[in-house]
Amino acid sequence: MLKELSIQNLAVIPSAIIPLEENLNVFTGETGAGKSILIHGIQAVLGQRISKDMVRNGCKKAVVSALFAPIPHETAAILAEHGYDAEDDSLLLTREISADGGSIGRINGRTAPVNLLRTLGETLVNIHGQHDNQVLLRPERHLEVLDRFGEDDAPLNAYRREFHQLQATARQLNELKKAEQNKAARLQQLQAIIEDIAPLDIQPDEDTAIEEQYLAAARAEETSEITALLRQMLTEGDENISDAVANACVSMQQLMAKTEDAAPLYQRLRSVNAELKDISDELYTLGGSPLSPAEFAALNQRRNAMNTLMVRYHTDANGLIQLLQDAENELDAISNSADAIEQLSLEKQKLLQRVTEEAKRLSAHRKTLAEQFAARVGEELAQLDMPKVRLEVAMTQGKLTANGMDQAEFLISANPGEPPKPIANIASGGELSRLMLALKSVIAKRDAIPTLIFDEIDTGVSGRAAQKIGIKLRALAAHSQVICVTHLAQLATQAQHHLLIEKHSDDHSTQTRVTVLDMQGRIGEIARIMGGTAPSELLLKTAEEALLAAQK
Repeated sequence: MLKELSIQNLAVIPSAIIPLEENLNVFTGETGAGKSILIHGIQAVLGQRISKDMVRNGCKKAVVSALFAPIPHETAAILAEHGYDAEDDSLLLTREISADGGSIGRINGRTAPVNLLRTLGETLVNIHGQHDNQVLLRPERHLEVLDRFGEDDAPLNAYRREFHQLQATARQLNELKKAEQNKAARLQQLQAIIEDIAPLDIQPDEDTAIEEQYLAAARAEETSEITALLRQMLTEGDENISDAVANACVSMQQLMAKTEDAAPLYQRLRSVNAELKDISDELYTLGGSPLSPAEFAALNQRRNAMNTLMVRYHTDANGLIQLLQDAENELDAISNSADAIEQLSLEKQKLLQRVTEEAKRLSAHRKTLAEQFAARVGEELAQLDMPKVRLEVAMTQGKLTANGMDQAEFLISANPGEPPKPIANIASGGELSRLMLALKSVIAKRDAIPTLIFDEIDTGVSGRAAQKIGIKLRALAAHSQVICVTHLAQLATQAQHHLLIEKHSDDHSTQTRVTVLDMQGRIGEIARIMGGTAPSELLLKTAEEALLAAQK
């Protein structure tokens, strides 16, 4: 339940800490005192949209915090799923609204996305305002209300499982049929891809390997040319250095015959000639073995063919391999699409039969629910001073949807003997409020949401009807925490926890304060609601008696 609401700098509320009890809590105050601001504050902390204009004038930001304890299992599961801890089975949600339009959410002090606050809020609080009566005026929402009344979700869940499978099969079948229509053009595309790529028999990472081979072959060709030229200069040409040195050795021998001093020089020349031959031999080895012209041409041709395909299909060798595999698989699938279409069509027919059977079971379940629901709402309406009003659920059937084949509309008969008619045709504002409260009362016992908030549900009612609404809210508070904003004494007297909203103004500012009322404070406030400011002693006594009578 909502244990405490803290507000800072929200509209005309500079600061307020509002404690709440687990039963029926009411807020009262003069018109314009700021009761609606409290609802806006709760909506903000629960992740709903809020305008930056709600930040108090002259302040940088507004801060709203809500403490919940204990929290439902569903809430705890959502927290755990997103990595948040529920300390001591409690939860503190905070929303900061900046004057510049931004906002920040926090869960137990940790920053959190606002949409997560909204998800958590849907498990914690249900806020009913006057606009919620539109649910009663919109028949498309009535089936949802009826399903929420049911305790057994199995028929709807079983139907939806079959329906979603039918949808998936139908989508797959439609895709195959569209592919069949475009079959000729697609077959040409796939065959062109296969004819382009398959003849090359490309191997994984071959583009990298063939580029390395090409560069190595090109380097070998250049090296071979240089080494051949050097060998020609050293030992193989017509005027090579080795022959010149050999001729010099012959002349050196002649010189040795004349003088023995030439012998060392002769030996050195012979060594030079031997070294030249060694260098020439090593150059031959260094030059390597370049590819033959035919081999190099074949390598270059394959390299160009692969590069052409990689540019055409905007991918590498591995991508071409995958593209070929995909094309072959798709070609095979298209070739067999007629068989697949036939099989899926049969499967769709079987699923349609199963879905129809589940829809019939769901309809039967809802028919029983509708009778129980109408009876329970009738009991609640009788307690709300509408004993002659009878609600019926008109069930019709249409096409299959995710919610079955049923359509539901709530009809009411305001007086005995009158045929039931759509609610929008005959219900007044006050009757709508009581009808909605009757629905809430019926559904609340089946809902897991622990806190219900009613914003002026007493609009359009007074007297005995208002008293009945107050009694019903008090009874509802036995199952859920109820928070009610009201302007009627009949409702205020029923509360176990009464808070007063007052607005104070001076020449410089306007402030709204929230005060928890004790018994004397409640008597004074209820007397004010009954008869205005400065109530008489008789009115105070009447207020006290009404309060004591309601609390019995």
